[in-house]
Amino acid sequence: MKKQFIAGNWKMNLALEEAKCLARKLCDGLSGSDAVDVGVFPSFVYLKDICDIFRGSSVFVGAQNLSMEKSGAFTGEVSGEMLRGIGCTHVIIGHSERRTIYQETDSIINSKIKAALLNDLSPILCVGERQEERDAGKTCEVVEGQLSVGLETLTSEQVKGLTIAYEPIWAIGTGKTATPDQANEVHAFIRKAIRNKYDNGTAQSIRIQYGGSVNSKNAKELLSQLEIDGALVGGASLNAGSFLDIVSDAVRVL
Repeated sequence: MKKQFIAGNWKMNLALEEAKCLARKLCDGLSGSDAVDVGVFPSFVYLKDICDIFRGSSVFVGAQNLSMEKSGAFTGEVSGEMLRGIGCTHVIIGHSERRTIYQETDSIINSKIKAALLNDLSPILCVGERQEERDAGKTCEVVEGQLSVGLETLTSEQVKGLTIAYEPIWAIGTGKTATPDQANEVHAFIRKAIRNKYDNGTAQSIRIQYGGSVNSKNAKELLSQLEIDGALVGGASLNAGSFLDIVSDAVRVL
């Protein structure tokens, strides 16, 4: 099994002191532990503070989004160069909320992945289907389409540096979770799609996280699945105890 990657997406939550307190608790709780890769993804305005808290630790700090543009008259946007400059190492791209609320297309997501890689940021590419698409039996078709355009013109070596997060849209913030078998099945399909597009080495190198109402109660069973290499955690990452429990579950399944 690959080294698990547990990432906490804080979304648009927490006041500054709450964010710093959470980061310090995680820093203490994860001290000396490197069996699992761990990352936190705070709001833009807290990134510098959180990077400073985790500096020198093994915890990655990343952004929840970035601009596809290098610089210029793009009010409200944040570039990859800016993120790297304050200490970020990762960035989430194509989260379902960016796709559904802000209408980000697969083409835009592809451009953002390239912008991240140009600035030595490791992208987490999110893919996943809506409830009606799953009900219609189109899960694999939708995910394959997102991968095809999202990874367009990327080389095998570039793709090996990515993490893919399968997060069914119907399970984001709803309390619903894909069963371990459902999740593992889609993860296996994603790996097969990468193998078909590139090669087996690339498919085996890439880590595929599950995201979708992951919590301390269901994490161990999900992370025990053969094709699941970690978790992209939403609400449960806002509580240090819950998030550390999920990290502990990832260690136990190794």
